[in-house]
Amino acid sequence: MIQNLTAHGFHQPAEWVHHRACWLAFPYNEYEWGKPLAAAQAEFVALCQAIADVDPATGQAQGEQIELLAANLEVLELARHSLVGTPVNFHLIPYDDIWLRDCAPIFVKDGAGAVAAAAFRFNVWGNKFALPLDEKVAVQIAKGTGLTVLEYPFILEGGSVETDGEGTCLTTRQCLLNPNRNPDLDQATLEQFLKTALGYQKILWLEDGLLNDHTDGHIDTIVRFIAPSVVMCMVAQSADDPNAATLERIEQTLATFTDAQSRQLKVVTIPSPGRVLDDEGQVMAASYVNFYIGNSTVVVPTYGSEFDEAAVAAIAPHFPNHRTIGLSAKAILTAGGAFHCITQQQPS
Repeated sequence: MIQNLTAHGFHQPAEWVHHRACWLAFPYNEYEWGKPLAAAQAEFVALCQAIADVDPATGQAQGEQIELLAANLEVLELARHSLVGTPVNFHLIPYDDIWLRDCAPIFVKDGAGAVAAAAFRFNVWGNKFALPLDEKVAVQIAKGTGLTVLEYPFILEGGSVETDGEGTCLTTRQCLLNPNRNPDLDQATLEQFLKTALGYQKILWLEDGLLNDHTDGHIDTIVRFIAPSVVMCMVAQSADDPNAATLERIEQTLATFTDAQSRQLKVVTIPSPGRVLDDEGQVMAASYVNFYIGNSTVVVPTYGSEFDEAAVAAIAPHFPNHRTIGLSAKAILTAGGAFHCITQQQPS
């Protein structure tokens, strides 16, 4: 059922709330990926396996169901072969690339626990790339779920908003107020739209994100809620960290914030990956806080940095009811993001 209505009574749950499933799309587009495609596919398969968390003794998934998009029959067969033994529901839906955090619907719940799919417009991060199929993915996924679909006329990427599920939203001005997204909306109007569509009560604004982040400062690469009133951000560990000043400013600003329940935010810090370079020597927007919080597993992206192990170890104690693992994401990062960027959870 399609409703072009305001989502009164719906809110976006925190990521640690139990999931019915995780939505992903299998990487296949050689034009977009080039040489790193095979390595990115291997990293993708490892991520899916970690999220599903199948017990080798029983063959039962301890994590969550994978809902996987395949762009065509050839991609479907490759995905089936790659994910044998992993619980996957396949969906033949055309798409160009795999960034479902941004182009898939955001799933919301009402006070009675009913789930709906909120579909926003997607203009490929300010019209930076030509991915026309991805502009249609949100509604196609939403309709396929059988849930109530809530369509909204403004541009919003899921990676640009981070919530505690209790009314607080973190975001950046660099992204949400960028004229390449919603040029006709001022901050006050955009805040009201977010509150209506996603149930936020208070919007907390940071300024800028990581160097060379083509998403224009997505929040999920710089700070994450890990519990009510608790946020996690990164701290530079080396003198040549390209984001040292930005990360310090973020930490200082977070310490001044109170949430929607008037609680002072507690700021937890972990190492930054530091200077991570691509094959051409360019700085990549590498982030350890771009992790995915699954039902049983927190999956942390790693990049071959000397700080990988320390970051995973620093994150683990904050999720005592999960296993926390680090998996390589450097090949996926060559296309601009990591694990949180390619996942979209559907709450139970």
